[in-house]
Amino acid sequence: MRPLDPRLLGRSRAARGFMAAGGALALLQAGSTVAFAWALSTLVVGLIEGPLPGGASTIVLVLLAAASVRALSGWLWEWLGSAGAMRVKAELRDALLARLEDRTGRRGVSTARAATLLGPGLDALDEYFGRYLPQLVLTAIATPVLVVAVWAADWVSGLILVIVLPLIPVFMALIGMATEVVQRRQWDRLQALSRGFLEVLGGLSTLMVFGRAERQARRIRTVTDDYRSSTMKVLRVTFLSGFTLELAGSLSVALVAVSIGLRLVAGDMSFAPGLFVLILAPDVFLPVRNVGAAFHSATAGLEASRDALDLLDGATAGASEPRTDAAASVDAGRSALDAGKGLHVRDLVVLRDGAPVSAPLDLDAARGELVALTGASGSGKSSVLAAMLGFADRTGQLALDGVALGSGTRRLVAWAGQSPQLVEGTVAENIRLGSEDADPDVLARAIAVGGVDVDASMRLGPSGAGLSGGQAQRVAVARAVHRALATDAPLVLLDEPTSALDPDRERAMAAALRELARSGRIVIVTTHRGGLGDAADRVVRIPEVVRA
Repeated sequence: MRPLDPRLLGRSRAARGFMAAGGALALLQAGSTVAFAWALSTLVVGLIEGPLPGGASTIVLVLLAAASVRALSGWLWEWLGSAGAMRVKAELRDALLARLEDRTGRRGVSTARAATLLGPGLDALDEYFGRYLPQLVLTAIATPVLVVAVWAADWVSGLILVIVLPLIPVFMALIGMATEVVQRRQWDRLQALSRGFLEVLGGLSTLMVFGRAERQARRIRTVTDDYRSSTMKVLRVTFLSGFTLELAGSLSVALVAVSIGLRLVAGDMSFAPGLFVLILAPDVFLPVRNVGAAFHSATAGLEASRDALDLLDGATAGASEPRTDAAASVDAGRSALDAGKGLHVRDLVVLRDGAPVSAPLDLDAARGELVALTGASGSGKSSVLAAMLGFADRTGQLALDGVALGSGTRRLVAWAGQSPQLVEGTVAENIRLGSEDADPDVLARAIAVGGVDVDASMRLGPSGAGLSGGQAQRVAVARAVHRALATDAPLVLLDEPTSALDPDRERAMAAALRELARSGRIVIVTTHRGGLGDAADRVVRIPEVVRA
């Protein structure tokens, strides 16, 4: 686990400012520490061995000034860490929100991941910038200055420090390897906990209606216990590693102290440099020990910043690197729109838990056609549409313009489900959802095709409260039409779009959908009513599945 991700400095101006100010502050603190050790050792030696050169008052003033500067630098570190964390968090949040607001940037980012990252994830940077990075900067800048001061006073002690000091970073590297595993597992479980909670919260009313709320509560309890267990493992590694680093630092200082003591007894060393080195030696190891102590409390910030930077780098890479998999198949589908290949379905069987829930289906549909899928309730009409969207397991061949349909090609498809899913906001906002930047004329045409008879500026409550079932259904159809027109999607799937409409409205919508198909799209609807079937260019009946 790298102590500092270079990408953070590249993306955050505040992080670069923090490091620059921290470097200057580290030099100031190192200088004040050396001055304090010199003044204290000189004062003690003068009191023991004889009068001080220049008088005791001058040495005392230097001692007080050095102590004051050192205390002030410690306070400035606290302020700098807090201010740096706030600014870096603000910059990363702005960048992440801009990334998530982009339609292509949202791909592959779950709501739970975004909520965890933007909330407790980036908040963990407080500990990272407040405790860990200051000690890391002090280790990189102040420690070499102190080692040079010790070497100048006593080269033997300086040599001991040069030999034993690298052992602590070696221990830290080994501990970091073990910590990365447990910390990554803890971060993943925190995301799983957030994802489970948001899923249950979103479907709580449905779960309560069907008496499944208690089962989901047990599921959240299980995930919470897993997170608690992983947290205890992280704490166990923290305590063990802290003890190891403290022991290594204490033994290193003891080696210097024993060496000085033996040489003082043997008369090979004078008292003044020996006392100076003894005062300074603990401060040489202090930043390194503090880095080890603060490392574990800052690992959450490290993981969060790495996840945020990975997400941001994914946006940059997507703009410059060749796209593959789903993106490539979408582009291939776009280039094939003018080829007139249409939709080809061969031996399509939808599976649920490995068992077929629909009979084999063969279907060829050209652009410009309105096709109605009919059949008895339970024959699998909705399941066939789910398979075309990539939401259901299936067997057989399913291709649009020569491109295999699945979860990676949903951008080629506009659809509306059997149960309208509306959100709080205006009718227009619900229709334009996902295609907010489309031309206003597209909204007007979608409203006309969907037969929406309410004011587009009418504000709906949660889950579309304020509309009747038929009105909500027409808004959902208009949203699918709007998406098809705004994104030039060649395939439109509508599941029972007229089930809540009267015969007159059904005929009007059927005529509008037929005109939509004539604009160069394939429109497939499921229906159990004759009005929509009569208006279709073809009716394909799905037989009931034969169950063993």
